[in-house]
Amino acid sequence: MKSRINEDWLAVLLGLFLFALSLASFLGLDALGWAVNTTVWTNPVKMLAPASKTYAALPGWVSLAATFVFFLVLMTLGARALRLDLGRFIKGFIGVFFAAYASWMLGSWAYIAATPDKRADFHIGWSLNLTNEAGYIVALVVGLFIGNFLPVVAARMKEAVRPELYIKTAIVILGGFLGVTAAEQLGLASAVMFRGVCAIVEAYLIYWAVVYYVARRYFKFSREWAAPLASGISICGVSAAIATGSAIRARPVVPIMVSSLVVIFAVVELLFLPFLATTFLSHQPMVAGAWMGLAVKTDGAAVTSGAVAEALLRAKALADYGIRYKPGWIMGVTTTVKVFIDVFIGIWAFILAWIWSAKIDPKAGTKVKAVEIWQRFPKFVLGYLATFAIVLAIGLLAPHSVAKAKAAMAQANVFRGIFFVMTFFTIGVVSDFRKLWQEGIGKLALVYVLCLFGFIIWVGLAISWIFFHGVTPPVA
Repeated sequence: MKSRINEDWLAVLLGLFLFALSLASFLGLDALGWAVNTTVWTNPVKMLAPASKTYAALPGWVSLAATFVFFLVLMTLGARALRLDLGRFIKGFIGVFFAAYASWMLGSWAYIAATPDKRADFHIGWSLNLTNEAGYIVALVVGLFIGNFLPVVAARMKEAVRPELYIKTAIVILGGFLGVTAAEQLGLASAVMFRGVCAIVEAYLIYWAVVYYVARRYFKFSREWAAPLASGISICGVSAAIATGSAIRARPVVPIMVSSLVVIFAVVELLFLPFLATTFLSHQPMVAGAWMGLAVKTDGAAVTSGAVAEALLRAKALADYGIRYKPGWIMGVTTTVKVFIDVFIGIWAFILAWIWSAKIDPKAGTKVKAVEIWQRFPKFVLGYLATFAIVLAIGLLAPHSVAKAKAAMAQANVFRGIFFVMTFFTIGVVSDFRKLWQEGIGKLALVYVLCLFGFIIWVGLAISWIFFHGVTPPVA
């Protein structure tokens, strides 16, 4: 029987439902504070805790159990709407949830996740500096192992292995989180905001076109592959690749493969860009901050790279020049640039939906109609734009409510993180090494390396220099 709803619209409904529950805090209700939050840890006992202080007395394992039950009920209702086999879905989802969450917990171990500015807090002398986004990589590896070497286990999970549903729901929630970030950044100088907008427009009009051309001209990728790859490298990694894939109706495997590369390379950038910036941009800290936002492709890795760069640059300025910069400004530029890049996802998805329906894949002998663009347009982007706009409007119309909105979105963001880690686990499960190699993942990674390290990082640096050269944070 045909489903009453597709995954695109289901993601919008699920995301908006969780977003609405988070906003219940404005009515004095803490509707999501019981959800489990995983922090970077050295002591496993302190690894899990409820998202809100209201539920501080709740043991971490109870919070995890409550979160699992909530997810199971919510996603089972979604599976029913999709007309899936509920028995198989429930059994599969139990495996997906716990395998993914265990990966996230392992990836949050301080020796793996702690960044250099946080090691002292954990009393450790070294770490891999990967942030707790390392959990996504662990989840991807575990999923790949199951998908390639444990086919019986993968088959039992099959009904619940839905990476596109999970990532689209996460992106809807992400809009609210970025909206409150944008509202907070309204306190930045207007010149910084203006420069940030100019920088991302200029950078990404260059980035996308060049990556697309290189993939098509020199590596002979089809448009189906070249467009999501260009968006993934150019705009905002995972979110942009998924949105582009939906807009041009690419096969699910295409944005999924691009997304896996995005996360891996974002971690690589995080490991060396902040230190490179500290070495060569100590006199231009705002250039360094903008560079992190333009070059690093996932939100968590970008903001973390801004935080690491700020810590290193402020320490160097104080030690070498006796200048004590006020905290928050360097990372604020990174975050501001990243927010505007994320907003660009919706605009670009609409543009590509029109181009593909009108120019590249029109129906023979017919004139493109608005309904065709609508059919191609990824509906979950509407949910993303809605949550972003609502929270930003709250910040603009009621500035005193920003702190409350920030707390609400922090709780919603707990669910976004879980959806993200389930996405990467299920990406791994559906990724057959042999098929991926046949599809050209080796060439795909080569394009990524060539474009990212060949020109994107350096063009981003040049544009950051053009717009932020001579701008310095206020001195404390």
